[in-house]
Amino acid sequence: MSDQDGQRVIEQVRQLLPVLRERAQKAEDARRVPEESIEELQRTGFFKLLQPARHGGYEADPVDFYTAVRLVGSACGSTGWVASIIGVHPWHLALFSAEAQDEVWGEDASTLVSSSYAPMGKAKLVEGGYRLSGRWSFSSGCDHARWVFVGGPAYNDAGEPVDFCTYLLPLGDYRIDDVWDTVGLRGSGSNDIVVDDVFIPAHRALSFMAMTETRCPGHEVNTSPLYRLPWGTVHPTTITAPIIGMAQGAYDAHVEHQGKRVRAAYAGEKSKEDPFAKVRIAEAASEIDAAWLQLTRNISEEYELLKAGQEVPMALRLRARRDQVRGTARSIEAIDRLFENSGGRALATGTPIQRFWRDAHAGRVHAANDPERAYTMFGTGEFGLPIKDSMV
Repeated sequence: MSDQDGQRVIEQVRQLLPVLRERAQKAEDARRVPEESIEELQRTGFFKLLQPARHGGYEADPVDFYTAVRLVGSACGSTGWVASIIGVHPWHLALFSAEAQDEVWGEDASTLVSSSYAPMGKAKLVEGGYRLSGRWSFSSGCDHARWVFVGGPAYNDAGEPVDFCTYLLPLGDYRIDDVWDTVGLRGSGSNDIVVDDVFIPAHRALSFMAMTETRCPGHEVNTSPLYRLPWGTVHPTTITAPIIGMAQGAYDAHVEHQGKRVRAAYAGEKSKEDPFAKVRIAEAASEIDAAWLQLTRNISEEYELLKAGQEVPMALRLRARRDQVRGTARSIEAIDRLFENSGGRALATGTPIQRFWRDAHAGRVHAANDPERAYTMFGTGEFGLPIKDSMV
């Protein structure tokens, strides 16, 4: 895919923002992203950005993908969250065997996959594959997908854990339990996935160890440097990018709000003339910019190394994780600053500022945003000690 094509997708996504912004309340009320929003994102080529060329994808620069995610998140937090998570799954599926990829995309290259990676189920090794059961929570956008990734340990006949895998299942081998009713990211439709003793053929399971070591069966057919990026960078960045978008959306909404606001408690002072309000806006803008610049710097450096045929060193992987969680923290700090500066009218149901505030804080509790764990790993690496974490 050429750089011009990447910019074309980004520009088409940018043109969608007004209508996505208008639908934000509709998504929240329905507890899922409107079907028309997913269809319009499909038409822009967004979901093909990280898809392999052999299945009609663009194999785009990962920064193009995250830029598009940030834009969508700035219009609607829930839509940005779902777009990011479902949009990264073509990258993950590209690491599976060619047979698994062909099953998903062979008849329809626009087929979408949802996920719930936490180890909430168990698999047992059997001849030719696995028997899998369990319930997985937080499968964002699952109503729009026809396949799902779920995570869990695999056990042998002695009941001993022998691996930890992602399992790929078609709709029909799992059911969706509609349980999503939350104060934040309400429109993400992050419902439960339930599996009852289903057979998973071996080619539809992928070991996390293989992903960590970047030696996946999909590398035999998808040779782009894109698919050599570390899982521990790609997946956590997928969580932070929409949150930075939410911070940008809150910033834009706040500036518009402040331009019209008159502060009754201060004798009718116009907020846009309040020097303290200007300081808070400047601080928030700086945090958002810093979050984005660090995030994209690390992704770009990793990608350039891989394009040059080099490996991504552990020091850079750790820095990417450090800056990813810090990017989420900076975004939350910016949104909090803006929310505190918005006055009582921003509390009204339906206003974008309070929705972005709730959505961002909901995204913050994702496991990939655990700052102490990421910072501890970074410090461990700085001391030259061995790192043991699948998120790197």
